[in-house]
Amino acid sequence: LHARYVLNLLHETRKHLKQLPNISHVSTCYSEEVTVCGDLHGQLDDLFLIFYKNGLPSPSKSYVFNGDFVDRGKQSLEILVILFTFLLIYPKEVHLNRGNHEDHMVNLRYGFTKEVMQTYKVHGKKILKMFQNVF
Repeated sequence: LHARYVLNLLHETRKHLKQLPNISHVSTCYSEEVTVCGDLHGQLDDLFLIFYKNGLPSPSKSYVFNGDFVDRGKQSLEILVILFTFLLIYPKEVHLNRGNHEDHMVNLRYGFTKEVMQTYKVHGKKILKMFQNVF
């Protein structure tokens, strides 16, 4: 995505997350499922496999993503764009918990910072700062 759209998505995501409580309670009735996922670590194929097997987030398909979305894999940006978009479209059905890899120092060591800077050479610093604000 063009840097302008990524920055807009990050701005809207940050605005949404600031309105939420620090702790989210997710409950369903016995007839509903909640898919709980964790540790995607930039592996976009894993996210696609989860959606293939369980369906896309929707009003009838809730998801909880337990952090560690980024680092190690090569497609952390794509994962965050997809998850943040679903969060904004289905705010009651998509829940994102921050993991230890959603941290500036961890991102420096394990690759997310480099991925952002290589992808968005001109606007990389601004985008990275917005990601850190969202995290």
